[in-house]
Amino acid sequence: MLKKTALINATLLDGTKEMTPIAGMTVLFEGTKIISISHGSRVPEDCDIIDLGGRFLLPGLINMHVHIMGSGAPMGKRIQTPETIQKILKHSLSKNFIKRMCAKNAQTQLLSGVTTIRTVGGLADIDSTIRNSINSGKYLGPRMLVSDMAVTVPGGHMAGLVAYPAQSEEDCRILVRQIAANKPDLIKLMVTGGVLDATAKGEPGVLRMPYTYVEACCDEAHKLGYPVAAHVESTEGVMVALKAGVDTIEHSAVMNEEILKLFIEKKASNICTISPAIPLAELPSEMTKSTELTQYNGSVVFNGIVSAAKTALENGIPVGLGTDSACPFVTQYDMWRELYYFHKFVGVSNAFALHTATLCNAAILGLDKETGSIEVGKSADMLIVEKNPIENLDALRQPYMVITRGKTIKNPKIKKNTRIERALDGLM
Repeated sequence: MLKKTALINATLLDGTKEMTPIAGMTVLFEGTKIISISHGSRVPEDCDIIDLGGRFLLPGLINMHVHIMGSGAPMGKRIQTPETIQKILKHSLSKNFIKRMCAKNAQTQLLSGVTTIRTVGGLADIDSTIRNSINSGKYLGPRMLVSDMAVTVPGGHMAGLVAYPAQSEEDCRILVRQIAANKPDLIKLMVTGGVLDATAKGEPGVLRMPYTYVEACCDEAHKLGYPVAAHVESTEGVMVALKAGVDTIEHSAVMNEEILKLFIEKKASNICTISPAIPLAELPSEMTKSTELTQYNGSVVFNGIVSAAKTALENGIPVGLGTDSACPFVTQYDMWRELYYFHKFVGVSNAFALHTATLCNAAILGLDKETGSIEVGKSADMLIVEKNPIENLDALRQPYMVITRGKTIKNPKIKKNTRIERALDGLM
């Protein structure tokens, strides 16, 4: 018989677009599923009772853009190369060490209140292996949708690190099938360059993958039943990616009328990731170890991401939120900051930012029947905080409790990087 747990005296924020706090609520879940939501504190005799004392109960957050191989520490002198990565992955001892580190990073996401993550570029098959271990009960962690390795071109973004380089359209198809052999949840492409590999001012998103390569990847992925996500940081790149069949544009750039039509025609979504761009653009270069080129291009990408999110919302295009965790100054525990940036720079309300990071993200993932809001029949993925996040999103910074598929974590503890915290708090 499955265990029943009642959360009583909850102030409920259910994740829907029009949500308002409702005090004095009881949410009952059995095993992994929510079975009733009611006003008052009457509960069955055969259940555990957790009195929330008026604290705020909301859906677990969903982080749409995660890399779990890094901590988000500022750039240092040692930079991994394709050769060093291959050496690490070649030996079982070092690969297992990396796997344990990645599993811990995924768990950190959970302890911060993120109950679902989507990884979009990882080392070898490590992400899918961790996902499988979490699903089997070996590890405690968030629900994971994973891409494992991405596809790029020689010299392309993250080539040889978290992306295989393709040298022909046939290569693209072969690599997609190779990645699909580990049964990921999506295929990731690196269509353009990025800030850290740009070679000229104003060109952080120079097109790397030819249209025919992107089209071949999308065609093969869709035949196999996988959606396609694409790293894109220029208007030209967005155009190429959408025309070729990409389903989600990660990061994005300034949109034109043709791009708007393509988004609507292709039923594609725009994933907003302000977190990695703002430190490069706004923090002092001596702190980030950025060059003048990096700072300039960081500003270009930051402005493009914000502009794209605003334009998408104005035109009814689905917008999701993700942090790009593992980039410099983007930790595995700061999803709440992405909500804050979304509110501050895109101009949405706190409630809409919270709705986007829960039910909207779930809908983009095709999981809105399973998670993303607190409703009867959905997964018991919940976050409890002391104060009202609709009044101040900072309330999400330190969870009181996290519940993932019915498993309860009380007073989750995370070791945070105080240097990063101080630096980012200065941008608020």
